[in-house]
Amino acid sequence: MSVLPLVFTSGWASGVNAYAVVLLLGLFGLTGVSDDVPQTLQRPEVLIAAGVLFLLETVADKIPYVDSVWDSAHTVIRPLAGAWVGALLAGHSGSLSDVAAGLVGGSTALASHAVKAGTRMAVNTSPEPVSNIVLSLAEDLGVGGIVSFAMFYPEAAAIICGVLLVSGLVVLVFLVSRIRRFLRRRAQRREERRMASRIQGPP
Repeated sequence: MSVLPLVFTSGWASGVNAYAVVLLLGLFGLTGVSDDVPQTLQRPEVLIAAGVLFLLETVADKIPYVDSVWDSAHTVIRPLAGAWVGALLAGHSGSLSDVAAGLVGGSTALASHAVKAGTRMAVNTSPEPVSNIVLSLAEDLGVGGIVSFAMFYPEAAAIICGVLLVSGLVVLVFLVSRIRRFLRRRAQRREERRMASRIQGPP
């Protein structure tokens, strides 16, 4: 079970920024910082793909409404990434079955993704860019810090992630009304665009 804290931490972080997790773990393994990183994550093509996608997410994540569209597209990707990384970590150590690790990583990533996506919807009810930029930077720094910390203190990192996850879910409950407001506004904008296209008609 020694790999479970790292699986849980990587799952939580994957739900926030999966590409950063893959990139950081791969670099930590490649540079010899940790011997627990599977070779798959250290492959050049994996690192390059994760780096490019991380840069795209860094930009998209800081633009109001674009961040929510990006989150919607990653509702499946982030949990799958968490499950994939968790299964790789377990397969590398041999101390936890791949299936169990995948479930832990994937479910944790799904929960933290829900917190992130819901928080962004609430923030976008007043779509000024400053709050998005600040929140995105905090998420990026948080993922980088917690994954780095987990390389040396996996149990402590898992506890921190557990506290953050529970706290985020509690906050999400209080943000339900703002999330509904965001969804209503988005549906209204779609309806307005649809009506405008009908009025304009074919060229």
